[in-house]
Amino acid sequence: MSVNHRLWRWMILGSLMVAATTPAQADEHKLKAAWIYVSPVGDMGFTFGHEQARKNLAAKLPWLTTVYAEAVPEANVDRFLARYVVEQNVDVVFTCSFGFMDGTIAAAKKFPDKMFFHCAGFKREPNCGNYWGDLYQTYYLDGLMAGALTRSGKVGYVAAHPIPEVVRHINAYALGVRAVNPKAEVHVRWLFAWYDPAKAREAAEALIADGCDALAFTEDTATIVQVAEEYTRKGKPVYSFSHYSPMKQFGPDSVVSGELMDWTPLYEDILTRIHTGALTTNNLQDVDYFWLMREGVAQIGTQFGEPINPKFVAPLKAAMVGNVSAYDLVFQRIDEMKALKFDPFTGPIKDNAGALRLKEGQRATLKELTTIDWFVEGVAGKVPR
Repeated sequence: MSVNHRLWRWMILGSLMVAATTPAQADEHKLKAAWIYVSPVGDMGFTFGHEQARKNLAAKLPWLTTVYAEAVPEANVDRFLARYVVEQNVDVVFTCSFGFMDGTIAAAKKFPDKMFFHCAGFKREPNCGNYWGDLYQTYYLDGLMAGALTRSGKVGYVAAHPIPEVVRHINAYALGVRAVNPKAEVHVRWLFAWYDPAKAREAAEALIADGCDALAFTEDTATIVQVAEEYTRKGKPVYSFSHYSPMKQFGPDSVVSGELMDWTPLYEDILTRIHTGALTTNNLQDVDYFWLMREGVAQIGTQFGEPINPKFVAPLKAAMVGNVSAYDLVFQRIDEMKALKFDPFTGPIKDNAGALRLKEGQRATLKELTTIDWFVEGVAGKVPR
């Protein structure tokens, strides 16, 4: 049976709400958790966001001890998993890269008395669950702003890998752009890497040379924002949207907004359930967190607490979409998404070859969102295979 993806989390965790121990008993139990990252913790992107959450919870939860490893090659994750489980005797390991999935599953089979959580995966074991905080709603909102601000009608996207997560975000961005600027196009440059500042700079400059005057991205540095700022200061304005972490300091005159992620509440929910006994080595095979703006992990902003750079409020208020300004439409959509009254992936939606993918009023299911491998109308090119 298909379920609304925004209710998925409650469906699978509803039976786990009752704690297996009393608060007094739980306080006596110490928990040790490990995080394994694919990029450096200072990358200002995906890994940085997870690391901030780890630090927050290490300071907040007196019963929690944490360790981490950074810049771990995906092919070597098995070695780090074994080190934490065998040598450091951790209770739960969080593996924070799609490419860590097979290694995580293998470790779960090898160490059935330990718990594992894989970020963004779909494979599972009784002692291995999956979790994700997604940004497609915030990419849609950034698309609304990019579509309202672009002068050329061409906006760019620097993408890491052609996996469903990234394709979903490109499509959401394009749906937002086209909602306010139906003739605008989204052009994509692929890095085939999560962390490569040199390639990111090359891709951003190539998109600008092609006429793109607004840039979004999925990669783990602030490079795209820095390039946009450089061009803006030279008299060729390029709008940018930061990714995962606040990046206004790198582009005060170019960053309009961005997709910010606070993993803290999601990790706290998982760890608290482990600590109280609600999650165990025997019931993780059906645990799939998929949290969005409603759950408080995803938000827009140049920094936390500033959803839109004040420099761009006036032009967004002046850009009308029907009888509402682009500025007001952004906040209207935020309220509607949190109230489950609007979702960007609601039909009619065609792919960029003209085929109808979602009928009028039809919303994409979680499975469709997490397996998407096609571009919507307005995105140039094809998804690499």
